[in-house]
Amino acid sequence: MILFPWMEEIVYGVVGFALARKAIKDTRAQKNQKQSDAILLLAHGTPDTLGEMAEYLRLVTGGRGVPQHVVEELKHRYAGIGLRDEPTAEGPHLTRWTMRQAELLLQKTDKPVYVGMRNWRPFIADTVEQMKRDAVDKITAICLAPQNSRTSVGLYKRALMDAVGDTMQVRFIAGWATHPLLIQAFEEKMRTALHTARALHPNAKIAALFTAHAVPCRTIQASANPVEHHGMVLATEPDTYAIECKQTAAHVAGKLRDVLPPQDAYFSFQSQGMSGGPWLGPTVEDTLAALQQSGYTHIVMQPIGFVCDHVEILYDIDIAFQQLAHNLGITLSRAESLNESPTLIAALADIALHPDHRSQVPPSISISAAEIVTHSLPEGVSA
Repeated sequence: MILFPWMEEIVYGVVGFALARKAIKDTRAQKNQKQSDAILLLAHGTPDTLGEMAEYLRLVTGGRGVPQHVVEELKHRYAGIGLRDEPTAEGPHLTRWTMRQAELLLQKTDKPVYVGMRNWRPFIADTVEQMKRDAVDKITAICLAPQNSRTSVGLYKRALMDAVGDTMQVRFIAGWATHPLLIQAFEEKMRTALHTARALHPNAKIAALFTAHAVPCRTIQASANPVEHHGMVLATEPDTYAIECKQTAAHVAGKLRDVLPPQDAYFSFQSQGMSGGPWLGPTVEDTLAALQQSGYTHIVMQPIGFVCDHVEILYDIDIAFQQLAHNLGITLSRAESLNESPTLIAALADIALHPDHRSQVPPSISISAAEIVTHSLPEGVSA
């Protein structure tokens, strides 16, 4: 039996999860394969109920926990996107979509596919134990955060290698920010969103705003002494995360040149944390205000650091940034998340089947990462 051993340990009574799990098992049985190598999808994890928020945040922060007012604020946000005190029929968005991606990837590749989460069930360590019981000895691990960072991807890798030890061979895919099929998947969604925005707002001056999740500045900057973050001692060399985020956005914008003039494409970092210290910017809040001052009346957002719906999209963009846009007197829409995009699944399959020969986007189809940020950045907003 493969996938999701935690579902056997927790009684959900959840129709959606049960159907997804049965579909994966049925597909696996039909293929009647016993393979020693498997695919492992790694994701952040999300609580199943509001009552689990404090424990979830304790895991996210490496055991330190957060003040109660932060717990309550996060409970408010998660409640706003459908999380309840009891498990819901459809399950939390991040878990649901990651399971669906695993199901589709299984169908695409003929290989066993497992899911492991760093901060919630199914935990990476538990999934690895299941893989050992299934006699898997070779893992191709794909982090579902496409842009490589020590504070995200690095922590996934550490959790995986701690669980594996010397029992399995691991090929860890640490970054796929410019994989052509990933770029195409984002481009398809953004093209539709831009077309819809222009149809609904024919007289609007429209800008595209690409975003990625912010991280604390201290975790990506070079330092004379090692930096500790969430229990992990980071290297003293600079981190490429911010560069890779801008590269993804630049490549997507490059493929949209026929419908998106380069001077109307912008980038910012979203969802800065509540902890102290500076985080990557510019923020979405500052950028939206500056775009409004520059005469833009409608903004189409696309988060290019996420491959499925979760709280940073469904609350931060669809609720908080929508309200901010309203207060600024402009309108805002969002490109649909990748979720079960066939092009995304094709990208994951290509990475899984050819982990050592991942093709990159030819530079001729993209504008530079610097250009998308600095070509005409509104006054007062810095890169």
